[in-house]
Amino acid sequence: MEIFQTGGGSPLKFEPVDVSLFQWPTLELAQALLGKLLVKETEAGTASGWIVETEAYIGPGDRAAHSFGNRRTPRTEIMFGPPGYAYVYEMHTHCLINVVSGPAGHPEAVLIRAVEPCTGLEWMYERRGAGKKKQELANGPGKLTKALGIVKADYGRPLFEHPLFIAEGRPVATIAAGPRIGIGNTGEAVHYPWRFWEAGSTFVSR
Repeated sequence: MEIFQTGGGSPLKFEPVDVSLFQWPTLELAQALLGKLLVKETEAGTASGWIVETEAYIGPGDRAAHSFGNRRTPRTEIMFGPPGYAYVYEMHTHCLINVVSGPAGHPEAVLIRAVEPCTGLEWMYERRGAGKKKQELANGPGKLTKALGIVKADYGRPLFEHPLFIAEGRPVATIAAGPRIGIGNTGEAVHYPWRFWEAGSTFVSR
């Protein structure tokens, strides 16, 4: 697939990464995803963004994870399967996308918290509002799904196949780490330094 960046120039060729990427341990995967491209193809057009912020959730021992205590519900079912699939759910009317990680039967995931817009800016502005600054288009887990056109129906899609996939991106010079955001009342899990972001990026959520 060839996608031209806004303003013309040479085409960028986006192809899904090999499924082997998703075999990495969750904490390593959360960092390896930084710099990769999250791509969504829709009838309107294709939009993509470099991943600049992630959070790891190591259930069932992680009190902040939806799968804590091996909690198995229709919503979390995809997490109990093999890694590399999209765990998409709604929170406060916003969709959030996670990459299922960990071996089958051990439900873990990586939340994609923010991306830096790469291609399809016209679609992002249409979905998020023409008055937004570029840094505001996808600097949050609910913002990025809306900007890219990711919806609840994308639940369960393999992230190594079209139309919703992870592609190779760009190298990240320095990775920063710290506590995850918005997980109050989860005991000691509040302090785990399992949020990772591209140091110096102006596109992270905070």
